[in-house]
Amino acid sequence: MYDVIIIGGGPAAAGAAVYAARKKLKVLLITGEFGGQSIVSADVQNWIGTKSLSGLELAKNLETHIRNYQEEVEIKAPELVTKISKKDGGFLVETDRGGVYETRTVIVTSGARRRKLGIPGEKEFDGKGVAYCSTCDAPLFSGKDVAVVGGGNAGLEAAVDLLPYANKIYLLEYTDTLKGDPVTQEKIKSSGKAEVIYHAETVRVEGEKFVTGLVYKDRVSGEEKTLSVGGVFVEIGSVPNSEFIKDLVELNKAGEIVIDHKTSATSVPGIWAAGDVTDEMYKQNNISVGDGVKAALSCYQYLLNK
Repeated sequence: MYDVIIIGGGPAAAGAAVYAARKKLKVLLITGEFGGQSIVSADVQNWIGTKSLSGLELAKNLETHIRNYQEEVEIKAPELVTKISKKDGGFLVETDRGGVYETRTVIVTSGARRRKLGIPGEKEFDGKGVAYCSTCDAPLFSGKDVAVVGGGNAGLEAAVDLLPYANKIYLLEYTDTLKGDPVTQEKIKSSGKAEVIYHAETVRVEGEKFVTGLVYKDRVSGEEKTLSVGGVFVEIGSVPNSEFIKDLVELNKAGEIVIDHKTSATSVPGIWAAGDVTDEMYKQNNISVGDGVKAALSCYQYLLNK
């Protein structure tokens, strides 16, 4: 019987694991890998306290910090949780490797995955010009022409993030209308740097060692056109990794776990959640760490009261 099982290996999981360990809780951490979504970033420049490091370095640092608490934290990796169910006095956590673990409490920090375009070249150039986080990677494209795929708020905000750095920004929208906030639209259109392309269906990403172009189809004329760009930002939303718990806790329409933002508590007593799997507005590493810490401290207080 564990005091708490933490699901995930990103910044939120690290924050939760370190603080739970320091409270001398018996912890099991289950994750497919360490690092979270930033593991693909070549240069993370907004991790507070560190001027610059790669996503791989960040992942290794998080793992090392967690493993420093060998007496308190047991780790199962790579292993993925497939189901959580209630049990008298706590919960049962089942995994894809046949594991069945009993725990008094659960902290879900399973993160999210970027919604992909699913076109040729996207996977091949992931981290080599194809990016999914403008807040993380915009400075890497200083002086370059870039394309942003997506005309919703995520795409518009990515374009705004790129304005101080990119030479030219092509904003591709599948329909005939941008869906993001009008104020943000106006900022982009008046910048002199951005060109909005409507009725654009992305076809493939081209390149050699790095991205050199993006091919799209004009959905009105049917003609294929190529943009010479050094970067492609895919901003069509993300998918929270919440499938394994969707029948147990409350989710919103986007599939995010609904939490009390004061305590990180979910709709089920004894289960907390933190990071990108939740309805937290700002999906950022630094915020995820803090939310993970909040979840661990709330969990500790809950166990004391029990």
